[in-house]
Amino acid sequence: MVGTMNGNRNRNGDSRQGHPVKFYDDGTNTFFWRAHTLTVLFLIICALVYVTLFEDTVADTSYNTKRGLVACLIVFLCFGVTQAKDGPFTRPHPALWRFVLCITVVYELALIFILFQTPDDARSLMVQFDDDLGVPLPEISYGDNCRLYDTNHSDPFHNIWDKCDVFIPAHIFGWFAKTLMLRDPWFCFVLSVLFELSEYSFEHQLPNFSECWWDHWILDLVVCNGFGIYLGMLALHHLELKTYEWRGLWSIPTYKGKMRRLVAQFSPYFWTEFHWRPTESLKRWLAVSGIALMTLIAELNSFYLKFNLWLPPPHYLNIVRLLVLAFCGAVAYKECYQYLDDKNCTKLGQQAWLTAMIIVTEFLIIIKFDSDTLLLPVPSHVLVMWAVGLLAYASFTAWYFILPSLKIVHRGKRCRNGDAKDRNANLTQKARAKQKNDHGDGNVHRRQNKN
Repeated sequence: MVGTMNGNRNRNGDSRQGHPVKFYDDGTNTFFWRAHTLTVLFLIICALVYVTLFEDTVADTSYNTKRGLVACLIVFLCFGVTQAKDGPFTRPHPALWRFVLCITVVYELALIFILFQTPDDARSLMVQFDDDLGVPLPEISYGDNCRLYDTNHSDPFHNIWDKCDVFIPAHIFGWFAKTLMLRDPWFCFVLSVLFELSEYSFEHQLPNFSECWWDHWILDLVVCNGFGIYLGMLALHHLELKTYEWRGLWSIPTYKGKMRRLVAQFSPYFWTEFHWRPTESLKRWLAVSGIALMTLIAELNSFYLKFNLWLPPPHYLNIVRLLVLAFCGAVAYKECYQYLDDKNCTKLGQQAWLTAMIIVTEFLIIIKFDSDTLLLPVPSHVLVMWAVGLLAYASFTAWYFILPSLKIVHRGKRCRNGDAKDRNANLTQKARAKQKNDHGDGNVHRRQNKN
């Protein structure tokens, strides 16, 4: 398959817009790309036969329960990796994205199980992953001392240096990844501003949200988030102009070429630009607003879940959750965009559906486990800020989308009423003319009869 793609559909059902994509694929299908369903089935059966015939059963209920659950998880993942439906991504291998889909299914089932527990039982469940868990987290506030230059300290700039921790590269990399997933720097910038406003709004609930003004708007928004989005813009520009050339590894003659091909396996199979166009129609405006809302809820869930389940920020369970959401979020954004932009796509993709379920289930756990925190009185200035924001959003929606459609409908009714009046007037004139003709014919007949 050779040529350029611009506004055409490829074999994966994606549409291209913007820059023409230079694309070449020689169609090589090697051992690496096959599903190996029979091989995986044989290995699973061999493992189960070994456990059944050659292993002694241990009289430990806790050990057997954990081992059985792990075995169920492995069998389910093996089934999903070999049998699940492929998504929109194929690099570095479709099996990776099938694995991500199955992991999100497992995570959603675990969330539903936690939803039916009490907060204490859920925290006790966390201890099964790490004996150091199950301890309340200390409340940390970053907004106690907001002086940029503190003369009462040996180092006047200590407040700035204290904020320069591991979270700065984490912020930068996070927004770099979000820019690659959303493929729209302006969308990412709006989300960045909304998240800082959300932190500012909920700092009365979680002390972790309390930060200095310059930490919110300079260090986070401008420096970390802005730099991450800028790096994402550079990467997007490179990916949009790149030539995507795929050849079989054994058809490349040089070792250098083979190494470059191996590295390129971890780059996209092709690149699709995203043009969200939220103001194109009311449907797209509400859809993009819903995507932004779900993204913000997912971000806030991270903080509230740590607070409710007593998970320290650097714990591996938090890191695993963020990685799972990052991988499934990349697929979910692609499927949401395809659902909005592709007229032939009539249903939401499986990964987007699952990601929405995960975000909502996490939010329901937070509501159930700590509704008292969520119901703390909201400061008046926060209420005013969000009231003004929601009013502005509703006013813009009505002015930009609803009022023009009402005017069009009103014009259509006026046109129809005018046409009906014209038709009635024409019919009346014709009836009068016919009546006049009939009356004239009657007089003629009467004169003829008299004669």
